Amino acid sequence: MIQPQVINKENASDVVLVIIFFGANDSSLKEENPQQHVPLETYKNNLRDMVHYLLGQGIGPEKIILITPPPLDEAEWGKVCKEKGLKLNRLNAVTGQYAKMCCEVAVEKQTSCVDLYTYMQNEKDWRKFLSDGLHLSREGSQFLARCLSPIAQDKTDHLPFIFPHWDSIDTSKPEKSLLYPHN
Repeated sequence: MIQPQVINKENASDVVLVIIFFGANDSSLKEENPQQHVPLETYKNNLRDMVHYLLGQGIGPEKIILITPPPLDEAEWGKVCKEKGLKLNRLNAVTGQYAKMCCEVAVEKQTSCVDLYTYMQNEKDWRKFLSDGLHLSREGSQFLARCLSPIAQDKTDHLPFIFPHWDSIDTSKPEKSLLYPHN
């Protein structure tokens, strides 16, 4: 696990928010894409382990956000696969099972969850959120940001500003306002 190299007890107090966003590749079909496929229960246990590790480092569940995989546009992703001489290696219904597991772990571990799989499909033209049927397009990234921002803002609103508010900056000498220390 790479987590200890990124977050550990020494730096955990500096962590404001952790976002975990896995599942799109994990939900590959085992027969068609064994390199990326992660069995559903293993995926669920991996998410649990990641959250459990963070909790063990002193990061509270209120600082953790899980994001489900986005839906899959099988028709578009099928074209990509065909161009590569491959069979369709993912199904939207299977991705939905992984999204459900992600939500279950969030409930179990009392973290926040952005159910991107459901939120996107609630939009009429949800396929525009995917550049190739699998990966987020620019619009998809913006949609994710709109879903994630209120949760992240709610979790970070209490934090002090590091830099002064824009209207407090001396525009003739901005470095004077922006360099440490500032009061």
